[in-house]
Amino acid sequence: MRNAGLGSWIHKRRVKSVGKVAVVNGESELTYDALAERVDRLANALAERGVASGTRVAYLGNNHPAYLETLFACGLLGALFVPLNTRLAPRELQYALNDSGSTVLVGSGLLEPLAESGSRDTGVVHRLVVHDGGGEDSPAESYEVAIAAAPADHRDIDVTLEDPAIILYTSGTTGNPKGALLTHGNMTWNAINVLVDYDVTGDEVALMIAPMFHVASLGMGALPTLLKGGTLVLQDRFEPSAVLAAIEKHQVTSLSGVPTTYQMLAEHPAWATTDISSLRKLTCGGSAVPVRVMDAYEERGLAFSGGYGMTETAPGATSLQQERSREKAGSAGLPHFFTDIRIVDAMGEPQPAGAVGEIQISGPNVIPSYWQRPEATEQSFADGSWFRSGDMGYVDDEGFLYISDRLKDMIISGGENIYPAEVEQAIMELDSVSAVAVIGIPDEKWGEVPRAIVVPAQGGGLDDAALIEHLSTRLAKYKIPKTVVFVDDLPRTASGKIRKADLRKTHGA
Repeated sequence: MRNAGLGSWIHKRRVKSVGKVAVVNGESELTYDALAERVDRLANALAERGVASGTRVAYLGNNHPAYLETLFACGLLGALFVPLNTRLAPRELQYALNDSGSTVLVGSGLLEPLAESGSRDTGVVHRLVVHDGGGEDSPAESYEVAIAAAPADHRDIDVTLEDPAIILYTSGTTGNPKGALLTHGNMTWNAINVLVDYDVTGDEVALMIAPMFHVASLGMGALPTLLKGGTLVLQDRFEPSAVLAAIEKHQVTSLSGVPTTYQMLAEHPAWATTDISSLRKLTCGGSAVPVRVMDAYEERGLAFSGGYGMTETAPGATSLQQERSREKAGSAGLPHFFTDIRIVDAMGEPQPAGAVGEIQISGPNVIPSYWQRPEATEQSFADGSWFRSGDMGYVDDEGFLYISDRLKDMIISGGENIYPAEVEQAIMELDSVSAVAVIGIPDEKWGEVPRAIVVPAQGGGLDDAALIEHLSTRLAKYKIPKTVVFVDDLPRTASGKIRKADLRKTHGA
């Protein structure tokens, strides 16, 4: 086989896993052999529309089999897959399409107005609409009609692990987003890391509740499961009751999310009565799991695996195994098997255990570059091979990583460094707190001081005095927030991460 990239995966699985269900979407199922035929047909349909090696094909939609079909069809053609965040505004969508040079846009019918307006004045020549509950009146071509009309011949062209596979746009703190250029090797080695460190098995049933247009859901959940021959159960949005019902119905074995995801499940009225005995893997990213959330799952016989990573590492950098989740609470774990990390100071010098510095990552899962951004690429690497994460952290004597905070989120108050994650973790010890974010605000005397923005738990009866008193025995005085703001909710990304930039705009003065 000449194709050594992602495009070969489903074709190989159609033989190894014939008749086995690969994807469940609502009431419909796709076996590996049926999925492989659809991928072949779609690849031929795209080729008829000018897609070839190096062409960029964009996808706009929530979790759906068409997302995976488009990804693997691009892999068969040596084309680049460009998954787009469904929360983009039309202007942001235009930017991503123009910057990537995408000529084809496959889109959910439910997002047809966004796809139509966002693709204007771009290089998109062909639009295919997936009729998933909308888009019946779209002027775009029907995705299903295009597949049905195309031949089922399998293509096998030269694709190497070094060839680019995906352009995934990262949300920048300033200016326009950058396109992280992920190779077939990046995604393959990340999947191997996941298989090794999380013991993914061939009978895995992974419930996909986070959007696959984020690299965490794709790289840590979907691709490793398909590589191993497991089953994906897709949900197009997170809704606690639907998640619990799906776990019981499909005998789900693995679930990935952020702390808020797991907290909302444990707080749902159906939590206590739902049969979750099939679950054996819970992975959590974004931030450390609060102790009370760990307690709720341990009462049901479950423990968490944690981890740390980013788009540029495809995305895994470290993993924390279930058996050490309590002992190493707050840690992001050890480096993945085929990945290395180091901690360096401002001068780039490696630091000893316990010393806080920038986290840098190296390995075959790390991107080679940003799409058409040579300056950004050069600035993002140290010593040629170490990716500069922009995150601050330290390792303990056993090599376990602890995240202090984003370098950009660090608060400097009177010359002292304050890492918001540390303060947030202490605040989340309170049962009366549902969620929290700590930001820096201007201060005439100290330059900056911390402010806590808190979502109280229902019936928590929390006030700022009680919160400050709680912190007084846990943190140095300069780390304790000088003000507390109570809100009903915190702005979040589609993957559940708190948008601190938005909080600075509304609560940073």
